[in-house]
Amino acid sequence: MELTPGLDGEPEEVAAALAHGELELLGRLPSSNASFLATVTTEGSSVPVVYKPRRGERPLWDFPDGTLCRREVAAARLSDLLGWGLVPPTVLRDGPFGVGMVQLFIDHDPEEHYFTLLDDHPVPLRRMAVFDVVVNNADRKAGHCLRGRPDGRIWGIDHGLTFHVATKLRTVIWDFAGESLAPEWVDALTDAARRVTTDALLGALLTPAEVQATVTRIERLLASGCLPEPHPGRHAVPWPLV
Repeated sequence: MELTPGLDGEPEEVAAALAHGELELLGRLPSSNASFLATVTTEGSSVPVVYKPRRGERPLWDFPDGTLCRREVAAARLSDLLGWGLVPPTVLRDGPFGVGMVQLFIDHDPEEHYFTLLDDHPVPLRRMAVFDVVVNNADRKAGHCLRGRPDGRIWGIDHGLTFHVATKLRTVIWDFAGESLAPEWVDALTDAARRVTTDALLGALLTPAEVQATVTRIERLLASGCLPEPHPGRHAVPWPLV
């Protein structure tokens, strides 16, 4: 059976294949929550994926139990609505350990991360910074930024701690703080602000308050016209950094 690093087709087609193909576990991945390397097989072709079952999520004091997998899917959906394709195709589906997130695995060099990629990839990483503000990412570690092989495309992963209604932004991407938003990003954000409240998938994954908070963050970002500075009274970076 052929094992390929990705799936051809539009994001919706890839997501459909991930949602309906046969899911088979390969092994456990290092993570504070249950996370597995697996394959999804459709029409005789298998692709590697990451499977994070809801039942394996570690309870947190500030995020509702059993919601991290939904937030990962919501982050991928918002990335698609923006037209940025920063998050690998991600779906919510049943699996060997119950309902969970299934995301296309990105082949990459594990020694590379945000700090090693910054000099050569400032544009996609600047866009990642904008995305993290919008989704209110509370855990953008350097190792959550990948350079895919062989095409060199920059991806963001691990978006379970997102979409909180309270400000939670913790990230290593502060190099662009204070920089103006690119005009094309303003257009994408303006369009997304109109679409978020009526998007059926986001409405199924997030609470109404979380959806509205997302719109509010977009509106505030557009009003400021630039990326925010780290707040002096908050822990603005995650730990560990990588």
